[in-house]
Amino acid sequence: MKKFVLTGIVMTGGFLTAKAQCKPVASLAESFDTWKDIHKCWTAQSGKAMLYASDKRIIFYSMSNPGENMYLITPEIKAGTYTLSLGLSDNGGETTLELFSVDNPSDVKTYTAITKPSKITGEKKAFTVSLKKDSHLGLKVLLNGVHQAVYLDNLSLQAKK
Repeated sequence: MKKFVLTGIVMTGGFLTAKAQCKPVASLAESFDTWKDIHKCWTAQSGKAMLYASDKRIIFYSMSNPGENMYLITPEIKAGTYTLSLGLSDNGGETTLELFSVDNPSDVKTYTAITKPSKITGEKKAFTVSLKKDSHLGLKVLLNGVHQAVYLDNLSLQAKK
């Protein structure tokens, strides 16, 4: 029992230390080309599905669990108005993207929708995002079929002038 508790404390402490090193940013430009895993300042929540970095992009994959709430959460972003652009494609079927303002990546109750779900069509998407306070940006992808995938690439978040 002591070993189990000690392991939990060490793992939690390591997690907090890694996240504590990430400072709020005023822009993002990520091609995901060098990612071997999800970057330490980002958070991936996949439920019973899979969300991972591979082939110079981020892949949301349903496996045999369609309907899972899958989120990729950015590092903390400074308050302001931004233009978010990103490349999204899928391997067929119905897929959607929804954006959230996220106060605490570990607590879904702090996620506030910024946009309504929009269909992923394979075209580059652009959104205006307004954050009233420093917070994370959550990208929620919904896959409605078995063995469905969405591919995310070339994410850019720039302050709106």
